[in-house]
Amino acid sequence: MHRSDIGLIGLAVMGENLVMNMESKGFSVSVYNRSTDRVKRFVEGRGKGKNIIGTYSIEEFVDSLKTPRKIMMMVKAGSPVDNLIEQLIPFLSKGDVLIDGGNSHYLDSIRRTKYLEEKGFYFIGTGVSGGEEGALTGPSIMPGGSQAAWPLVKPIFQAIAARVEDGSPCCDWVGEDGAGHFVKMVHNGIEYGDMQLICESYHLMKDLLGYDAYTISGVFHEWNQGELNSYLIEITRDIMGVKDENGKPLVDSILDAAGQKGTGKWTVVEALDQGVPLTLIGEAVFARSLSAMKEERVNASRVLAGPSITAPHDPKVFCEAIRKALYASKIVSYAQGFALMRAAAKNYGWHLNYGGIALMWRGGCIIRSIFLGKIKEAFDENPDLENLMLDSFFKEALEKAQDSWREVVAQAVLNGIPVPAMSSALSYYDGYRTARLPANLLQAQRDFFGAHTFERVDRPRGEFFHHNWTGRGGNTSASTYNA
Repeated sequence: MHRSDIGLIGLAVMGENLVMNMESKGFSVSVYNRSTDRVKRFVEGRGKGKNIIGTYSIEEFVDSLKTPRKIMMMVKAGSPVDNLIEQLIPFLSKGDVLIDGGNSHYLDSIRRTKYLEEKGFYFIGTGVSGGEEGALTGPSIMPGGSQAAWPLVKPIFQAIAARVEDGSPCCDWVGEDGAGHFVKMVHNGIEYGDMQLICESYHLMKDLLGYDAYTISGVFHEWNQGELNSYLIEITRDIMGVKDENGKPLVDSILDAAGQKGTGKWTVVEALDQGVPLTLIGEAVFARSLSAMKEERVNASRVLAGPSITAPHDPKVFCEAIRKALYASKIVSYAQGFALMRAAAKNYGWHLNYGGIALMWRGGCIIRSIFLGKIKEAFDENPDLENLMLDSFFKEALEKAQDSWREVVAQAVLNGIPVPAMSSALSYYDGYRTARLPANLLQAQRDFFGAHTFERVDRPRGEFFHHNWTGRGGNTSASTYNA
């Protein structure tokens, strides 16, 4: 019996397209789906005449694979993955590899790696980005988990991944247990940030400059020729040019209430847990939540006053300022995302290659952009770089954009146009470059009402003091802790 190189369970759009991609690169693939009519439809339809084996039970599926078996699960995150693992375990042999390619939470991947390794199996939790088109033509793949499993799947993963100009695959080993899904989670958070920044730029052009959708399409076309060249700018250009059945811009007919699947929220919750200021992505998530309150906003618009809009005297000059503000804010978003990955790597003992991660995001995924090449260069030059903004290239870029960035945020505020992501990016930049913040007062307040103690500028770090602020308190202080 001919046995397949790899098996895939879950024939939704992403699963089907990954199978087609693997087969087109010369690998034989076994497929299985919980509702078996989908298997039949696929092997007799898109998979007809190809090196794809349809199977109709878990046992038949596992038996159709070469050993050590490589099984990719493309099912809904959460309990469906755990249930499927339990169904597979009785039929597996020592050294077989289970791969979770869904949008799973990284803590689940940490747990599953440990659980399966204890049973003698390997586990890989991998982020797959690029949507359905990427899955078919070359996604960005971010695997982590059992290190020993990587050589077994590396030839397949790197063959199906997107490639950058020099032919490097947008796929490499990320790190231990949950590292792959953590990096994918941060990727999705950055995606939220990028999209919100683009939306704010559109809002400013529409409401402050009075540009119509077709003019804005032209602006995004222009921006895509330079340092902002990216997939999201490219599709925004295309979206702006699409007409509806009445010949009007389709974008103008779309309801302004955004949805979300939760990965952006996970990134922000994780940042809070790690104590990393991920302010821009946090604002991007909250902006979606605010947009979803459509009826409330419509009512509020009739009640709450704001300024009347005064258009800038030179729209072209201001439009260029918006471009610079978008670029500077984007740098901050990535700086925060990479800072979060650094903190998690330290916390979980992962050995992350930040330049490699930037390269993996250079192609195939939603946030692919020319800009990521510069991030790779920054970490190649200094693997211990504390913050992307300190790299000479990005430091200079922020300096060049700074006046425009401040002007855009100021004009948005004066004209009552919300720019939560751009303005929070600027606040972060200013906070990060401030040697003395007002947190000294905050520590005094905490010590006053809760005897939480404080450190002093004239004493070594790590020495804590309490002051009897009212003259009535005693000398007892609370123990220190970090939230």
